[in-house]
Amino acid sequence: MPAHRLTRTLLFALVPLLLVGCGVNTIPTKDERAKAQWAEVQNQYQRRADLIPNLVETVRGYAAQERDVLVAVTQARASATQVKVDASTLTDPAAFQAFQAAQDNLSGVLGRLMVISERYPDLKSNQNFLALQSQLEGTENRIAISRRDYNEAVRDYNTKIRTFPGALWAGTVHRWAKPMQTFSAAPQAQTAPSVSFGPTAPAAPSVSMQPAAPPAALPAPAPAVPAR
Repeated sequence: MPAHRLTRTLLFALVPLLLVGCGVNTIPTKDERAKAQWAEVQNQYQRRADLIPNLVETVRGYAAQERDVLVAVTQARASATQVKVDASTLTDPAAFQAFQAAQDNLSGVLGRLMVISERYPDLKSNQNFLALQSQLEGTENRIAISRRDYNEAVRDYNTKIRTFPGALWAGTVHRWAKPMQTFSAAPQAQTAPSVSFGPTAPAAPSVSMQPAAPPAALPAPAPAVPAR
C-alpha cells in the first residue's frame, strides 16, 4: 500500500477518536441529561395534579362552606394542567415562565387549602384526608428535589455551551444548542403558609395600647341648708 494511502487511512481512523477526545459528544450528553431531569419534574407535577381532585372532594365533605378556596384550587389545577410544554419550552423564557407561574400559583392555593383544615377537627382526623395529606407532602418534597436536580443539570449544560471548547462545538457542529431556563424561587416562597396538622394554638387576647380614659369627676356636694 502506498504511503499516502496508508496515511489517509490512519487519519480517517483517528478522526473519530480525536473528536471524542475533544468533547464533541459532551454537549448532546448534557442536553439529554437535562431533558431527562425535566421529564422527572413534569412527572412529579402530574402526580400532584392527580392527587388534587380526591383531596378537594374530601375537604368539601367536611368544609363545604370554604367554597372560595375549593374553587380556587380546582381552577389553579386546571390552569396548571392546560399549560402545554415540550422540549422547546426549556429554551423559551416566556413559555418556561408561564409553566412555572401556573405551578407556583397551584402551590399557593394548595397551601391555603391545608391551612383551613385546622378549623375542622373531624376533617383533620379523617383517614382518607390523612392519607392524601401524606401523599401530597411526599410529592411536594419530590417536586423540590426534581427541580433542584433539573437546575443543576441545566447549569452544567449551559456552562458547557458557553465555555471553551464547548462554545466552539456549539457554534459549529451543535448549532441547535441553546441556553436552557431554570426554576427560580416563587415570590410567595418566603411567606408561604405553614402546612401544619397539629393542634392550633389559641389566639392571644387582644390588648389595647390606647391610654386609659381618666375617671369621671365626681359631682360637687350640694350646699348645706342652715337649720331654722
